[in-house]
Amino acid sequence: MKLYPIEAGNFKLDGGAMFGVVPKSLWHKTNPADSNNMIDIAARCLLIEDNNRLILIDTGMGDKQNDKFFGYYYLWGDDSIDKSLKKYGFHRDDITDVFMTHLHFDHCGGSIQWNKDRTGYEPAFKNAHFWSNSAHWQWATQPNNREKASFLKENILPMEASGQLKFTALPEQKLLKNTALGFDIFFANGHTEKQMIPMINYQGKTICFMADLLPTAGHLPLPYVMGYDTRPLLTLDEKETFLNLAADNNYYLFLEHDAHHEIITVKHTEKGVRLNEIFTCDDIFN
Repeated sequence: MKLYPIEAGNFKLDGGAMFGVVPKSLWHKTNPADSNNMIDIAARCLLIEDNNRLILIDTGMGDKQNDKFFGYYYLWGDDSIDKSLKKYGFHRDDITDVFMTHLHFDHCGGSIQWNKDRTGYEPAFKNAHFWSNSAHWQWATQPNNREKASFLKENILPMEASGQLKFTALPEQKLLKNTALGFDIFFANGHTEKQMIPMINYQGKTICFMADLLPTAGHLPLPYVMGYDTRPLLTLDEKETFLNLAADNNYYLFLEHDAHHEIITVKHTEKGVRLNEIFTCDDIFN
C-alpha cells in the first residue's frame, strides 16, 4: 500500500463559524484570521494505492460553481486534484473508488463536473465507484434547512444517475471494521448524519482521515466545536471518544482542513488530549 496527499485547493472560512461559541481571543492563537475574520482552510484529500485499486478520499469543492459562489470562499493558491495526481504519476481516469466522508460541497464537489457542452453534469472520475452510506445519502438528498446550503444537488444526484454510486454497510455501534475498501470506518453524527472517518492500517501505523470531526489542530480542545455542526453536544462526546483512542493508540491524524498542519499525533495531559507531534505527509508516507 502507498499513500499520497492530494491537494484539491485552498480557501477561507469565517473563523467565528469554524469555532462556534469559542471567543476569537482564544482561537486566533492557533488559527489567525485576516482583516475579514477569515482563516486559512485546506482541502487535503488522500489517495490510497492498494494492489489494483486507487481510492481517493474526498474531492474538495471542484470548479463547476460560478464566480459568485467561489467569491464567498476567497480561494487561494494553485493546487488542484489534477496537478496533485499528475505529481504522483496518476490521472483521474485511473481512480477506481471515490470515498466521500460526507456530502457537504467542500468534500464532494470535485466528484462531479460539467459535461462537454455544459448542458448537464457527469462524474469527474468516469471509472470510479462513489461511496457513501444510505443514512447519510437520505440526509443529504432530503436536507434540513440548516444544512441545505451545504448539500448541493448538482454535486450529489449525478452520482446516483450515473449508476456509479455504492453504499458502505452501517455499523451497529460506531466502528465498521474490515470494509470492502480495505480500511475501518468510524461513524460520527455530530457534524452531520453518519459522517465517515476512515482509519487506514499503513506500515504498522493507523492513519485517520479526520474530515470534519477534527478540522484543524486548533480544534483539539473538546469545546472547540464548529458552528456548522448540527449536534454540537454529540460532537463533544464523539471527539472525546476518538481523541482518547488516538492518544491511547498513537493514531496519526490526517487533517483535511488544516492549511498549515498535515498530520499530527496527540497525547493525554492534565487539560485533556492535546497536540503531541506534527508531521508532514512526506515524513509518514515516504
